[in-house]
Amino acid sequence: MAALGKIGVIADAFKLNLRDNLRKAQEVGADGVQIWATEGAMDPDNLNSEQRHELKSFIQELGLEVSALCADYGGHGFRKEADNLWKIEKSKKVMTLALELGSPIVTTHIGVIPEQTSDPEYAIMQRACNELASFASDMGGYFAIETGPEPAERLKIFLDSLDNKGVAVNFDPANMVMVTGDDPVQGVHTLRDYIVHTHVKDGIRTAEVNPYDVYGDLSHEQIAAFEDGSIGFREVALGEGQVDFASYFEALQAIGYTGYLTIEREVGNQPEQDIRQAVEFIRRFKAK
Repeated sequence: MAALGKIGVIADAFKLNLRDNLRKAQEVGADGVQIWATEGAMDPDNLNSEQRHELKSFIQELGLEVSALCADYGGHGFRKEADNLWKIEKSKKVMTLALELGSPIVTTHIGVIPEQTSDPEYAIMQRACNELASFASDMGGYFAIETGPEPAERLKIFLDSLDNKGVAVNFDPANMVMVTGDDPVQGVHTLRDYIVHTHVKDGIRTAEVNPYDVYGDLSHEQIAAFEDGSIGFREVALGEGQVDFASYFEALQAIGYTGYLTIEREVGNQPEQDIRQAVEFIRRFKAK
């Protein structure tokens, strides 16, 4: 059985500036970082060649790796054809940046995949993902769709329909528990051929959730604001939610996954403490 992979942290969770976020990731004991690259200092349009080289050197000096970049532009993902031209071009720029920083992975949400393959939005999403898949594959990278908006089986059918595996999976067990009520352990086995990156996050589902209410107009910040569970779910500290991490980690080992286990903490007012505890939580499993 494969050993559990390295521990990553979404650096933006510390809510400091870019370099201080990276320093904090080192301080809490992470092996690598995932970084949002959609705006501000990490927007590819704001980083010239020299700045990219300096950033890569800074990350390496801290003893860190980039596990992935995030290019999630919200607004229904790639379901709206009118928006896809600019979203695809921006996503390609993030992929280029990721590879320059040493990671082949860019994570994203593509929106809720329709239940019916005959739905016009299904074809729109296929076209967008095929273009992204071809671009990523040609460069040796992956655009990794985050789990949660639909059951794992529906996501697999969609991925199987694409031209190549340049579009893959960023597996988030908490999203599945909170939004669709899907089983993350079975989901790992269902999506085993596509998982290239994972999140470690926990949550509780408090009511039936319409995925379109979550993965539509709401931003990450707006979703995180519903800490009381009034949206139908709430994110909680690792081990306090409905994700069975013992079984989840065992499933990842069973399929031979050795990539990053990246901690995502989107809520709460003590991110550093929560992330430190999450690092120790994963280490306890790795030590078994």
